[in-house]
Amino acid sequence: MQFVDRALARRFESAEEMPQVHHAHADQTMRPHVGSAVEPIAGGHMIFAGLGSPIGRAVGMGLNAPVTEADFDQLENFYYSRKAPAQLDYCPLTDISLLEIARKRGYTIAELNNVLARKLDPTETFPLAAGFTIRPGRPGESLAFSAIVRESFFPDGGEPAGFDEMLAPMFGFPGALTFVAEADGKLIATGAGLIIPDHNIGALFGAGTLKPYRGRGLQTAILQRRLEVAAQAGCEYAVIVTQGGTTSMRNAERLGFTLAYSKATLIKEPPAV
Repeated sequence: MQFVDRALARRFESAEEMPQVHHAHADQTMRPHVGSAVEPIAGGHMIFAGLGSPIGRAVGMGLNAPVTEADFDQLENFYYSRKAPAQLDYCPLTDISLLEIARKRGYTIAELNNVLARKLDPTETFPLAAGFTIRPGRPGESLAFSAIVRESFFPDGGEPAGFDEMLAPMFGFPGALTFVAEADGKLIATGAGLIIPDHNIGALFGAGTLKPYRGRGLQTAILQRRLEVAAQAGCEYAVIVTQGGTTSMRNAERLGFTLAYSKATLIKEPPAV
């Protein structure tokens, strides 16, 4: 993979930015009671998708120009007016002004993630999976799709309220990729993504497999199908964002993804009322 400079990092960050932007826009129509919102800020976007939602933070800030105190005022007003913590992503290519202001204002680290990328080639092909069927998902399967993702990420429960319904709008995103694996007459694994033409990026996410079917290569097969589709759509890179040491990271590295950089989500709770 080529050297990752600030311009390329900006493109990679769209892999988390644009799915959230599309989600907020879809929510405004499909789930207006949630109060989802999105606004541009400092070269990126800040997104709100409901209190307690794992979707909703500022992404892309400070990759085109330095960040200012006024930008942070805008950020905090956006989230605090909704009684939510202010959250934003910071990567090693972000202008140092973002970290300096965040430190001064008392932000802490909420989570760390790895950004993995892979160059795409439209002539590349992969072997067909054996023993199960991989096909595009259908809108009517959105809740079943979400349930598999939920079981994979929250095996002991504790998922945000309305998690299944929260993921359903994904099927209507422009450029959405939704794939499922079938076996024994039912859906057993999922994988989603988004074609981002403005950056020629294929963002990949939404991977999950029911426990009895793990270890059979399902996620590798679904990942391969998404790589093929993204390449044919003209994407130059595929991007996956995941925590370190996960099965998702291992599967990605086996298919040629390499670590572009690690990044932090910074957070500051709203002031006490």
